[in-house]
Amino acid sequence: MKRPSRVTCFMETAKIWSERGTCPRGVVGVVLVKDNRIISIGYVGSPPGEVHCYEGGCLIRSPEEGCIRTIHAEINAILFSAKQGISTQGTTLYTTLSPCFRCCQVILSAGISEVIYLEEYRDKVGLEYLKERGVKVSQYVDVMK
Repeated sequence: MKRPSRVTCFMETAKIWSERGTCPRGVVGVVLVKDNRIISIGYVGSPPGEVHCYEGGCLIRSPEEGCIRTIHAEINAILFSAKQGISTQGTTLYTTLSPCFRCCQVILSAGISEVIYLEEYRDKVGLEYLKERGVKVSQYVDVMK
């Protein structure tokens, strides 16, 4: 019997949540895991009650900055944990796209100890930032293929 690893299950879950995103520019899903249990999820979307990109279009101030209407998936997952009083200290973050630099700063501040990503974001400075500060970072490899 072929049984998927937990890592595969968590990454597949992140992929599913990425489909809930409300910005066509940022299709990213995140799963935060502690003690092999999902404690939070996140996807790219506007704050509650605000207009989504699919309704009002993306809000672009500059090509470098991207859409500012939405909150990144990593931050949404961390904010939900904070709102619910769930510690993110020592957790693993599974994401469909490696985090940008700003999200990496938040990841470090949240005490997340490991990041596993599916695809690599064009700017790798965030990953280097995390590695230099002792956060374990690795690219997901599907061993079921």
